[in-house]
Amino acid sequence: MKLDAATFLVQWATGGLLFGWVTTRRREVSLGYGWLIRIVFATFAAGAAASFFTGDLTAARVVAALAALGCAAATAGALAVSVQRRRAGVRGREEVRAARRARVSAMIGRAGEEDALDRGREFPPALDLIAPVCGAAGLLAAAQFAGGPYLLAVARLAVGAVFLGSVSDAMLLGHWYLVQPGLPREPLKELVAWTAVAWPFEIAVFLWPTGMVQVLDGVIDDGYHGVLGWIWVACAAMTIGLVALTWAALRERYYSAVMAATGLLYLAILTAFGTDLVARAVIRP
Repeated sequence: MKLDAATFLVQWATGGLLFGWVTTRRREVSLGYGWLIRIVFATFAAGAAASFFTGDLTAARVVAALAALGCAAATAGALAVSVQRRRAGVRGREEVRAARRARVSAMIGRAGEEDALDRGREFPPALDLIAPVCGAAGLLAAAQFAGGPYLLAVARLAVGAVFLGSVSDAMLLGHWYLVQPGLPREPLKELVAWTAVAWPFEIAVFLWPTGMVQVLDGVIDDGYHGVLGWIWVACAAMTIGLVALTWAALRERYYSAVMAATGLLYLAILTAFGTDLVARAVIRP
C-alpha cells in the first residue's frame, strides 16, 4: 500500500471532521471548539487537494482531488454559518449557564432575571456531515491507486480515518477543557470509546494478507531486517494500553484527571499514527 501524502491528509481530514460532528452534535461544547476543528481539518483537506493535483492526473486522482476540495469547501461553509449564528450560542451550554445563574440568584435571595434577548437560530449540526461525506468519496477514489486489492484498500483507508480522527479529536477536546472547565466528561469519553472500538479493526485490516503478518515472517522485506514490523507491533500494543489508561483516568473525580487523560492522548496519537503509517510504509504494492 502506497504511503501517499495526499491520501493520508484526506483520510485524516475525513476522520477529524466526522468526529467533530460526533462531539458538536451534543450541543454541549462551546462554539470555539467547532471552529478549531473546522479550521484545522479544512486546511488538511485543502492540502490534500493540492497534493493530488501535483501527481499524475489520472481520473481517480482528479476525482479524489475534487472530493477533497468539496470537503474543504463544505467545512468552510459550515464554519461561516456557525460564525454568523454565534449569538445563539450552544443550547446545552446555555441551559447549564442559565441553571447556574438561577442557583446563585436563589442562594443570595435575589429573583433571577429572564434572558429576553432573541439569540436567533442555532447552528444546525447536520451541516458538519457534508464535509466528511465528501471526504469519504475522496477515499473511495484514492483506494483505486493506494495499492493492493481495491476493497482491502477501501477498508484500510476508512478504518484509518475513524481511528486517526477519533484519537486526534480526543486530544484536541481534552485541551478544550482548559477553555470550558465545566464541560461534562461524556463528550471526551465518547471519543476515547470510539478509538478503542476502532483499534481492533485497524489491526485486522493491516494483518489481512498481504499485510503485516508477511512483514513479521520475512516474506516482505521492510529494509531494516524486520525492525519496522516489530515497531508496528509495539505501536499497536501501546495505543490500546494508552487508551485504557486514559479511560481509567477519566473515571477519577478530580479535574486534574482530565489533564492527565489529555497527556496520555498525546502519546496515543504518536503510537496510533505509528500503527497506521508504519504499516502503509512497509506494505508496498
